[in-house]
Amino acid sequence: MPPKADKPTKANKAMTTTPCFDFEQPLVAIQEKIEELKQLGAETGIDVSGQMTTLTRQADKYRKELYSNLKPNEKLQIVRHPERPNTLDIVSGLSPEIWFELHGNRCGMDDGALVGGIIELNNTPMVVVGTQKGHNMKDNLTRNFGMPNPEGYEKAMRLFAHANKFGMPILTLIDTPGAYPGIAAEEHGIGYAIALNIREMARLRVPVVSVVVGEGCSGGALGIGVANHIYMLEHAVYTVISPEGCASILWRDASHAGQAAEALKLTAQDLESFGIIDGIIPEPLGGAHLDVAGQIDAIGRQVAKAVELLKPHPPEALVEQRFQKYRKIGVPGQSMRHVVRQSAQEAQPAMASASKSASTNTANTANATKKSKAPI
Repeated sequence: MPPKADKPTKANKAMTTTPCFDFEQPLVAIQEKIEELKQLGAETGIDVSGQMTTLTRQADKYRKELYSNLKPNEKLQIVRHPERPNTLDIVSGLSPEIWFELHGNRCGMDDGALVGGIIELNNTPMVVVGTQKGHNMKDNLTRNFGMPNPEGYEKAMRLFAHANKFGMPILTLIDTPGAYPGIAAEEHGIGYAIALNIREMARLRVPVVSVVVGEGCSGGALGIGVANHIYMLEHAVYTVISPEGCASILWRDASHAGQAAEALKLTAQDLESFGIIDGIIPEPLGGAHLDVAGQIDAIGRQVAKAVELLKPHPPEALVEQRFQKYRKIGVPGQSMRHVVRQSAQEAQPAMASASKSASTNTANTANATKKSKAPI
Protein backbone atom coordinates (compact mmCIF):
# COMPACT_ATOMS: atom_id res chain seq x y z
CA MET A 1 0.00 0.00 0.00
CA PRO A 2 1.24 3.51 -0.75
CA PRO A 3 2.05 5.62 2.30
CA LYS A 4 -0.78 7.66 3.68
CA ALA A 5 -0.43 11.27 2.56
CA ASP A 6 0.59 13.78 5.19
CA LYS A 7 -1.92 16.45 6.06
CA PRO A 8 -0.90 19.56 4.09
CA THR A 9 -0.10 22.68 6.06
CA LYS A 10 -3.06 25.05 6.14
CA ALA A 11 -2.58 27.74 3.54
CA ASN A 12 -4.04 30.39 5.85
CA LYS A 13 -1.64 29.53 8.66
CA ALA A 14 -1.24 32.50 10.99
CA MET A 15 2.08 34.28 10.97
CA THR A 16 4.08 34.15 14.18
CA THR A 17 7.25 35.98 15.16
CA THR A 18 8.11 34.05 18.32
CA PRO A 19 11.86 33.31 18.27
CA CYS A 20 12.53 29.60 17.78
CA PHE A 21 16.10 29.34 16.46
CA ASP A 22 19.33 29.48 18.44
CA PHE A 23 20.51 32.58 16.61
CA GLU A 24 17.23 34.38 17.47
CA GLN A 25 17.83 34.29 21.23
CA PRO A 26 18.62 38.04 21.44
CA LEU A 27 15.01 38.63 20.40
CA VAL A 28 13.67 36.64 23.34
CA ALA A 29 14.18 39.47 25.85
CA ILE A 30 12.32 41.94 23.62
CA GLN A 31 9.45 39.50 23.06
CA GLU A 32 9.19 38.82 26.80
CA LYS A 33 9.07 42.56 27.52
CA ILE A 34 6.30 43.01 24.98
CA GLU A 35 4.28 40.21 26.60
CA GLU A 36 4.82 41.73 30.06
CA LEU A 37 3.56 45.11 28.87
CA LYS A 38 0.55 43.48 27.22
CA GLN A 39 -0.32 41.67 30.43
CA LEU A 40 0.21 44.83 32.50
CA GLY A 41 -2.13 46.80 30.27
CA ALA A 42 -4.79 44.10 30.47
CA GLU A 43 -4.60 43.89 34.28
CA THR A 44 -4.34 47.59 35.17
CA GLY A 45 -5.93 49.36 32.25
CA ILE A 46 -2.81 51.49 31.75
CA ASP A 47 -2.17 52.56 28.17
CA VAL A 48 1.09 50.85 27.17
CA SER A 49 0.56 51.03 23.41
CA GLY A 50 3.39 53.54 22.96
CA GLN A 51 5.97 51.36 24.71
CA MET A 52 4.74 48.27 22.87
CA THR A 53 5.00 50.05 19.50
CA THR A 54 8.56 51.13 20.29
CA LEU A 55 9.62 47.64 21.34
CA THR A 56 7.90 46.06 18.34
CA ARG A 57 9.74 48.37 15.97
CA GLN A 58 12.98 47.62 17.76
CA ALA A 59 12.37 43.87 17.41
CA ASP A 60 11.45 44.22 13.71
CA LYS A 61 14.57 46.26 12.98
CA TYR A 62 16.81 43.76 14.75
CA ARG A 63 15.13 40.84 12.99
CA LYS A 64 15.66 42.42 9.55
CA GLU A 65 19.33 43.02 10.29
CA LEU A 66 19.69 39.48 11.62
CA TYR A 67 18.09 37.81 8.60
CA SER A 68 20.05 39.90 6.11
CA ASN A 69 23.33 38.56 7.51
CA LEU A 70 22.65 34.89 8.19
CA LYS A 71 25.50 32.40 8.25
CA PRO A 72 25.19 29.14 6.26
CA ASN A 73 24.68 27.03 9.39
CA GLU A 74 21.90 29.41 10.48
CA LYS A 75 20.18 28.96 7.13
CA LEU A 76 20.39 25.22 7.72
CA GLN A 77 18.36 25.65 10.91
CA ILE A 78 15.67 27.48 8.96
CA VAL A 79 15.35 24.89 6.17
CA ARG A 80 15.13 22.10 8.75
CA HIS A 81 12.23 23.69 10.62
CA PRO A 82 9.52 21.02 10.99
CA GLU A 83 6.77 23.34 9.70
CA ARG A 84 8.58 24.34 6.52
CA PRO A 85 6.27 23.63 3.55
CA ASN A 86 7.01 20.27 1.93
CA THR A 87 6.12 18.93 -1.51
CA LEU A 88 2.53 17.98 -0.67
CA ASP A 89 1.93 21.36 0.98
CA ILE A 90 3.22 23.15 -2.11
CA VAL A 91 1.21 20.96 -4.46
CA SER A 92 -2.00 21.61 -2.50
CA GLY A 93 -1.37 25.35 -2.77
CA LEU A 94 -0.34 25.42 -6.42
CA SER A 95 -3.22 23.25 -7.63
CA PRO A 96 -5.92 22.96 -4.94
CA GLU A 97 -8.48 21.45 -7.32
CA ILE A 98 -6.34 19.06 -9.38
CA TRP A 99 -3.80 16.69 -7.84
CA PHE A 100 -3.70 13.23 -9.30
CA GLU A 101 -0.98 11.36 -7.42
CA LEU A 102 0.74 8.51 -9.22
CA HIS A 103 2.28 5.67 -7.21
CA GLY A 104 4.83 2.95 -7.74
CA ASN A 105 7.76 2.05 -9.97
CA ARG A 106 5.77 -0.59 -11.91
CA CYS A 107 7.84 -3.27 -10.22
CA GLY A 108 5.74 -3.66 -7.09
CA MET A 109 7.30 -0.92 -4.93
CA ASP A 110 6.23 2.59 -3.92
CA ASP A 111 8.66 4.89 -2.13
CA GLY A 112 6.99 7.36 0.21
CA ALA A 113 10.08 9.57 0.35
CA LEU A 114 9.43 10.67 -3.24
CA VAL A 115 5.96 11.67 -4.45
CA GLY A 116 4.69 12.66 -7.84
CA GLY A 117 1.62 13.25 -9.92
CA ILE A 118 -0.26 15.64 -12.19
CA ILE A 119 -1.36 19.18 -11.35
CA GLU A 120 -2.69 22.16 -13.29
CA LEU A 121 -0.88 25.49 -13.01
CA ASN A 122 -2.27 28.48 -14.91
CA ASN A 123 -4.40 26.11 -17.02
CA THR A 124 -1.29 24.11 -17.96
CA PRO A 125 -1.17 20.39 -17.00
CA MET A 126 2.18 19.58 -15.40
CA VAL A 127 3.91 16.61 -13.85
CA VAL A 128 5.29 17.32 -10.39
CA VAL A 129 7.91 15.14 -8.68
CA GLY A 130 9.40 15.95 -5.29
CA THR A 131 11.08 14.52 -2.23
CA GLN A 132 8.73 14.42 0.74
CA LYS A 133 9.59 15.12 4.37
CA GLY A 134 7.15 14.98 7.27
CA HIS A 135 6.12 17.63 9.78
CA ASN A 136 6.58 15.33 12.77
CA MET A 137 8.43 12.18 13.75
CA LYS A 138 5.62 9.84 12.68
CA ASP A 139 5.41 11.39 9.22
CA ASN A 140 9.19 11.42 8.87
CA LEU A 141 9.42 7.73 9.70
CA THR A 142 6.77 7.04 7.05
CA ARG A 143 8.61 9.22 4.54
CA ASN A 144 12.10 8.01 5.52
CA PHE A 145 13.05 11.62 6.37
CA GLY A 146 12.87 12.54 2.68
CA MET A 147 15.63 10.10 1.65
CA PRO A 148 14.51 8.14 -1.43
CA ASN A 149 15.44 4.53 -2.18
CA PRO A 150 16.19 3.32 -5.73
CA GLU A 151 12.48 2.54 -6.16
CA GLY A 152 11.72 6.23 -5.62
CA TYR A 153 13.99 7.31 -8.43
CA GLU A 154 12.49 4.61 -10.64
CA LYS A 155 9.05 6.05 -9.89
CA ALA A 156 10.32 9.53 -10.73
CA MET A 157 11.73 8.30 -14.05
CA ARG A 158 8.40 6.67 -14.88
CA LEU A 159 6.65 10.02 -14.32
CA PHE A 160 9.26 11.90 -16.36
CA ALA A 161 8.66 9.47 -19.24
CA HIS A 162 4.91 10.05 -18.88
CA ALA A 163 5.40 13.83 -19.12
CA ASN A 164 7.73 13.41 -22.08
CA LYS A 165 5.22 11.25 -23.93
CA PHE A 166 2.31 13.67 -23.49
CA GLY A 167 4.29 16.91 -23.80
CA MET A 168 3.69 18.15 -20.25
CA PRO A 169 6.17 20.46 -18.48
CA ILE A 170 7.89 19.00 -15.41
CA LEU A 171 8.34 20.60 -12.00
CA THR A 172 10.65 19.01 -9.44
CA LEU A 173 10.70 20.09 -5.79
CA ILE A 174 13.90 19.26 -3.91
CA ASP A 175 14.20 18.94 -0.14
CA THR A 176 16.35 15.99 0.87
CA PRO A 177 19.45 15.31 2.99
CA GLY A 178 20.42 12.83 0.26
CA ALA A 179 19.43 9.44 -1.09
CA TYR A 180 19.00 6.71 1.52
CA PRO A 181 22.48 5.29 2.35
CA GLY A 182 21.31 1.95 3.74
CA ILE A 183 22.57 -1.49 2.75
CA ALA A 184 19.29 -2.40 1.02
CA ALA A 185 19.50 0.74 -1.11
CA GLU A 186 23.03 -0.17 -2.15
CA GLU A 187 21.98 -3.73 -2.96
CA HIS A 188 19.11 -2.43 -5.10
CA GLY A 189 21.41 -0.11 -7.07
CA ILE A 190 20.92 3.39 -5.69
CA GLY A 191 23.93 4.73 -7.59
CA TYR A 192 22.72 3.29 -10.87
CA ALA A 193 19.18 4.62 -10.32
CA ILE A 194 20.46 8.17 -9.74
CA ALA A 195 22.88 8.01 -12.69
CA LEU A 196 20.12 6.71 -14.97
CA ASN A 197 17.82 9.58 -13.94
CA ILE A 198 20.52 12.17 -14.59
CA ARG A 199 21.14 10.76 -18.05
CA GLU A 200 17.48 10.44 -18.99
CA MET A 201 16.50 13.86 -17.59
CA ALA A 202 19.15 15.40 -19.84
CA ARG A 203 17.28 13.91 -22.82
CA LEU A 204 13.75 15.05 -21.89
CA ARG A 205 12.06 16.97 -24.71
CA VAL A 206 9.79 19.06 -22.47
CA PRO A 207 10.48 22.07 -20.20
CA VAL A 208 11.91 21.05 -16.82
CA VAL A 209 11.94 23.45 -13.85
CA SER A 210 13.50 22.58 -10.48
CA VAL A 211 13.03 24.42 -7.19
CA VAL A 212 15.20 23.67 -4.16
CA VAL A 213 12.75 24.40 -1.35
CA GLY A 214 14.87 23.16 1.56
CA GLU A 215 17.94 20.95 1.58
CA GLY A 216 19.40 19.81 -1.71
CA CYS A 217 22.17 17.41 -0.77
CA SER A 218 24.30 15.03 -2.81
CA GLY A 219 23.14 12.81 -5.66
CA GLY A 220 19.79 12.45 -3.95
CA ALA A 221 19.00 15.96 -5.15
CA LEU A 222 20.62 15.59 -8.59
CA GLY A 223 18.52 12.49 -9.28
CA ILE A 224 15.52 14.78 -9.87
CA GLY A 225 17.40 18.05 -10.44
CA VAL A 226 18.55 18.12 -14.08
CA ALA A 227 16.50 21.05 -15.36
CA ASN A 228 16.37 23.91 -17.84
CA HIS A 229 15.81 26.38 -15.01
CA ILE A 230 16.82 25.91 -11.37
CA TYR A 231 15.58 28.14 -8.55
CA MET A 232 16.19 28.15 -4.83
CA LEU A 233 14.23 29.59 -1.95
CA GLU A 234 16.12 32.37 -0.19
CA HIS A 235 17.32 30.24 2.72
CA ALA A 236 17.57 26.91 0.87
CA VAL A 237 20.89 25.07 0.49
CA TYR A 238 22.28 23.02 -2.41
CA THR A 239 25.47 21.05 -1.89
CA VAL A 240 27.46 17.99 -2.90
CA ILE A 241 27.29 16.65 0.67
CA SER A 242 25.56 17.60 3.90
CA PRO A 243 27.72 19.73 6.24
CA GLU A 244 27.55 16.98 8.87
CA GLY A 245 28.76 14.40 6.36
CA CYS A 246 31.55 16.69 5.20
CA ALA A 247 32.66 17.38 8.79
CA SER A 248 32.63 13.67 9.60
CA ILE A 249 34.99 13.00 6.70
CA LEU A 250 37.36 15.96 7.04
CA TRP A 251 37.43 16.45 10.81
CA ARG A 252 36.16 13.06 11.94
CA ASP A 253 33.68 15.07 13.99
CA ALA A 254 30.18 16.18 12.93
CA SER A 255 30.31 19.06 15.42
CA HIS A 256 32.38 20.94 12.81
CA ALA A 257 29.30 21.15 10.56
CA GLY A 258 29.18 24.94 10.85
CA GLN A 259 32.75 25.24 9.58
CA ALA A 260 31.97 22.79 6.78
CA ALA A 261 28.87 24.75 5.80
CA GLU A 262 30.99 27.89 5.39
CA ALA A 263 33.50 26.07 3.18
CA LEU A 264 30.91 24.30 1.00
CA LYS A 265 29.42 27.55 -0.36
CA LEU A 266 25.97 26.02 -0.27
CA THR A 267 23.63 29.01 0.04
CA ALA A 268 21.34 30.29 -2.70
CA GLN A 269 23.34 33.50 -2.82
CA ASP A 270 26.60 31.57 -3.35
CA LEU A 271 25.15 29.40 -6.11
CA GLU A 272 23.57 32.33 -7.93
CA SER A 273 26.95 34.09 -7.94
CA PHE A 274 28.50 30.94 -9.45
CA GLY A 275 25.85 30.82 -12.18
CA ILE A 276 24.61 27.40 -11.09
CA ILE A 277 21.03 28.50 -10.38
CA ASP A 278 18.81 30.85 -12.38
CA GLY A 279 17.28 32.82 -9.54
CA ILE A 280 16.31 33.13 -5.88
CA ILE A 281 12.72 33.08 -4.66
CA PRO A 282 12.36 35.39 -1.62
CA GLU A 283 11.07 34.00 1.68
CA PRO A 284 9.01 35.78 4.33
CA LEU A 285 11.10 37.42 7.04
CA GLY A 286 11.93 34.58 9.44
CA GLY A 287 11.47 31.72 6.98
CA ALA A 288 8.90 30.05 4.73
CA HIS A 289 7.16 28.36 7.70
CA LEU A 290 5.88 31.75 8.90
CA ASP A 291 3.74 32.40 5.82
CA VAL A 292 3.14 29.15 3.97
CA ALA A 293 0.44 30.52 1.65
CA GLY A 294 2.56 33.51 0.66
CA GLN A 295 5.59 31.31 0.03
CA ILE A 296 3.64 28.86 -2.14
CA ASP A 297 2.23 31.79 -4.12
CA ALA A 298 5.77 33.09 -4.75
CA ILE A 299 6.89 29.64 -5.91
CA GLY A 300 3.89 29.35 -8.22
CA ARG A 301 4.53 32.73 -9.85
CA GLN A 302 8.19 31.90 -10.53
CA VAL A 303 7.44 28.42 -11.89
CA ALA A 304 4.65 29.73 -14.14
CA LYS A 305 6.96 32.44 -15.47
CA ALA A 306 9.74 29.92 -16.20
CA VAL A 307 7.38 27.52 -17.97
CA GLU A 308 6.01 30.31 -20.15
CA LEU A 309 9.56 31.25 -21.14
CA LEU A 310 10.45 27.66 -22.04
CA LYS A 311 7.24 26.51 -23.76
CA PRO A 312 7.82 28.28 -27.12
CA HIS A 313 11.16 26.54 -27.65
CA PRO A 314 11.26 23.33 -29.75
CA PRO A 315 12.25 20.07 -28.03
CA GLU A 316 15.71 20.06 -29.62
CA ALA A 317 16.44 23.53 -28.24
CA LEU A 318 15.32 22.51 -24.74
CA VAL A 319 17.64 19.49 -24.76
CA GLU A 320 20.57 21.56 -26.06
CA GLN A 321 20.00 24.37 -23.54
CA ARG A 322 19.90 21.87 -20.69
CA PHE A 323 23.07 20.17 -21.94
CA GLN A 324 24.99 23.44 -22.27
CA LYS A 325 23.78 24.62 -18.86
CA TYR A 326 25.40 21.68 -17.11
CA ARG A 327 28.51 21.72 -19.30
CA LYS A 328 29.24 25.24 -18.06
CA ILE A 329 29.01 24.36 -14.37
CA GLY A 330 32.47 24.40 -12.85
CA VAL A 331 34.09 26.18 -15.79
CA PRO A 332 35.89 29.36 -14.64
CA GLY A 333 34.51 32.64 -15.93
CA GLN A 334 36.37 34.90 -18.35
CA SER A 335 38.04 36.85 -15.55
CA MET A 336 39.27 33.66 -13.86
CA ARG A 337 40.57 32.23 -17.16
CA HIS A 338 42.42 35.50 -17.74
CA VAL A 339 44.03 35.30 -14.30
CA VAL A 340 45.06 31.67 -14.85
CA ARG A 341 46.44 32.40 -18.32
CA GLN A 342 48.34 35.48 -17.11
CA SER A 343 49.79 33.55 -14.17
CA ALA A 344 50.92 30.79 -16.50
CA GLN A 345 52.55 33.28 -18.90
CA GLU A 346 54.35 35.02 -16.03
CA ALA A 347 55.56 31.68 -14.70
CA GLN A 348 56.96 30.49 -18.06
CA PRO A 349 60.21 32.57 -18.00
CA ALA A 350 60.94 31.53 -14.42
CA MET A 351 60.26 27.89 -15.30
CA ALA A 352 62.50 28.12 -18.36
CA SER A 353 65.24 29.76 -16.32
CA ALA A 354 64.91 27.12 -13.61
CA SER A 355 65.05 24.37 -16.24
CA LYS A 356 68.16 25.91 -17.87
CA SER A 357 69.81 26.30 -14.48
CA ALA A 358 69.04 22.71 -13.58
CA SER A 359 70.53 21.51 -16.89
CA THR A 360 73.68 23.60 -16.34
CA ASN A 361 74.08 22.28 -12.81
CA THR A 362 73.66 18.73 -14.03
CA ALA A 363 76.29 19.25 -16.74
CA ASN A 364 78.74 20.86 -14.30
CA THR A 365 78.26 18.04 -11.83
CA ALA A 366 78.92 15.48 -14.53
CA ASN A 367 82.11 17.24 -15.66
CA ALA A 368 83.35 17.58 -12.09
CA THR A 369 82.74 13.91 -11.49
CA LYS A 370 84.59 12.97 -14.68
CA LYS A 371 87.62 15.11 -13.76
CA SER A 372 87.79 13.79 -10.23
CA LYS A 373 88.04 10.20 -11.35
CA ALA A 374 91.57 8.79 -10.76
CA PRO A 375 93.14 6.75 -13.60
CA ILE A 376 93.14 3.06 -13.09
